[in-house]
Amino acid sequence: MKKGIIERVNACADYIIETKNTIRETAKKFQVSKSTIHKDIQNRLVEINPEKYKKVNEIFQSHIEIRHIRGGQSTKEKYELKKRET
Repeated sequence: MKKGIIERVNACADYIIETKNTIRETAKKFQVSKSTIHKDIQNRLVEINPEKYKKVNEIFQSHIEIRHIRGGQSTKEKYELKKRET
């Protein structure tokens, strides 16, 4: 694996651990696609640093558990905004 990729994978993992951000937010920060972040974390990080992978995976599992709540909040805010505009 190339040195640049290893550095990006570690930087993304550190960022996710520090901020607890989602794949989407991390992709915006590092200006790469969501697919790249997903592949970096799910495939490459396991080989590079299994300890970091466990930490990041726990964060992503918590995101999966609350995504239905966050989606509902976003929808609620969307319709409240529309109601105020009319």
